[in-house]
Amino acid sequence: MKINTDTVTLVDQVEHSLLNYFKDNDLRCGDPIPNEHQLADEFGVGRSVVREALSGLKMMGMINSRPRKGMVLSEPPVLKGLRRVVVPRILSDKTIWNLLNFRIALEIGISNDIFRKITDEEIKELDEIVKIGIASENNEYALVSEFSFHVKLYNITRNAIISEFQEIIHPVLTYIRENYTKELRKINIELKQRNRLVTHTDLLECIKNRDEKGYRDKIEQHFEVYRILMKEQGNL
Repeated sequence: MKINTDTVTLVDQVEHSLLNYFKDNDLRCGDPIPNEHQLADEFGVGRSVVREALSGLKMMGMINSRPRKGMVLSEPPVLKGLRRVVVPRILSDKTIWNLLNFRIALEIGISNDIFRKITDEEIKELDEIVKIGIASENNEYALVSEFSFHVKLYNITRNAIISEFQEIIHPVLTYIRENYTKELRKINIELKQRNRLVTHTDLLECIKNRDEKGYRDKIEQHFEVYRILMKEQGNL
């Protein structure tokens, strides 16, 4: 598979060609990969270019080098790249709001998994979290309490990627809570006056009663404060 050497993105081309090579040859995790010399001949480029392309794939976790045994294909951490770039201070406001909206949609979406998989022991654990993290008058939980409650919900799904996403997205939630404190407090007060304030206690009550429909309605209301904030900021 010869590639075009007239472009300045030669390393990127080789990296792309490597991915196609793995697919075309039906390579799986643990399968050996040809050495640099063989790959250079395959693609018609210098070994230094192949070495740099392989280095990029190693950084992604797709290739693992074994002493005296050469390189093998490995399964990369799916969210590794996302973890590295979710740094609120370098993200645009639009990206931050999009991540928040995605997080809300995901948590609402896992409602069915929570009710199918939750155990009595996990309900007791949620109960303890709620007792420790009593909300203030306007439903303003401390960040640690907010995080503990919701990360437990994610963990109940038994889906490692979902749980990891919650951990990765936490800096975005912290950023929003810290930078829009006054706005969030004002919205929570208005929601309380309209009797639309949903607390962790309310959510837990639905879980205890195995009321999935009620829970789904209330989790939507629980996140209404963020949806209103996004709308006010012109991002919904």
